[in-house]
Amino acid sequence: MKDAANTVNKQLFPNPFIEQRADPWIYRHADGYYYFTASVPEFDRIELRRAKVLTGLAESTRVVVWTKPSIGPMSALIWAPEIHFIEEKWYIYFAAAPSEEIVDGLFNHRMFVLENASSNPLEGKWTEKGQIHTAWDTFALDATSFSHKGKQYLVWAQKAPHIAGNSNLYISELENPWTLRGEQVLLTKPEFSWEIIGFKVNEGPAVLSRNGKLFITYSASATDHHYCLGLLTADADCDPLDAAAWSKSPQPVFQTSERTRQYGPGHNCFTVAEDELEDVLVYHARSYKEIVGNPLYDPNRHARLKKIDWDEDGNPVFGEPAADDPS
Repeated sequence: MKDAANTVNKQLFPNPFIEQRADPWIYRHADGYYYFTASVPEFDRIELRRAKVLTGLAESTRVVVWTKPSIGPMSALIWAPEIHFIEEKWYIYFAAAPSEEIVDGLFNHRMFVLENASSNPLEGKWTEKGQIHTAWDTFALDATSFSHKGKQYLVWAQKAPHIAGNSNLYISELENPWTLRGEQVLLTKPEFSWEIIGFKVNEGPAVLSRNGKLFITYSASATDHHYCLGLLTADADCDPLDAAAWSKSPQPVFQTSERTRQYGPGHNCFTVAEDELEDVLVYHARSYKEIVGNPLYDPNRHARLKKIDWDEDGNPVFGEPAADDPS
């Protein structure tokens, strides 16, 4: 069955989908276009591309919409951009640091927001709305936003002063796309053995609402072959700010496959096929295990796509990452 699933995936999507694009984000808008952004290996800019067909993104024109300044709080290590459409404007969330200096064992990232009022986000002016300020001025990254019952929320990863480890996941309601409203609530912290290999990490949240449930996937452990996806689940009628409403999978739901030679799958998002009937997992992974030096600077985390299946209880089944297509 696994071999058959891999064959189906290859027929649907090329693998890898887009090379050397980590932390991939794909959003399908009401205009019928898919929009793609991701971390570039140089970590120095934000690119967008769009296409009417999902697989067309691989060959579509790349447009640089923002480049890091030479100095200041956004002058280094531009990570994990996401594009969102909120209240008739476009927003890009991303993380940046003032330098590549390590502070207390971590890079010094914070979360920032760009805004564009143009109907086409590859055009028009992107305005810097500034930093998203949270309860603590600490390492923070991987902001994502979603709407639920008429309210807009932000989920992100952050180092807490009072919790050991690199990052936990938090949620807050938004006053506007760059300002939190009210309290920030802890959703999950690294605690299982598969979440603390190399580093104690919960990061890269992605939200999906299906089958009367809310799901948040997240990435755990170091960014080498130990990187994997965890899953939080809540009833769709819940208050997302109620931490007790969320249950956490005790095992990773998507992880390295030695059989298919796919290593460190993670930092995902979700999109839909053109018929809007099939949900698609968007993620990155490497096709080799051994890495020289810091895995962060290895450029070969390639963007990949995989059809999502669903079990009888309405939960996502991600299965095994498909092997690379024959060269």
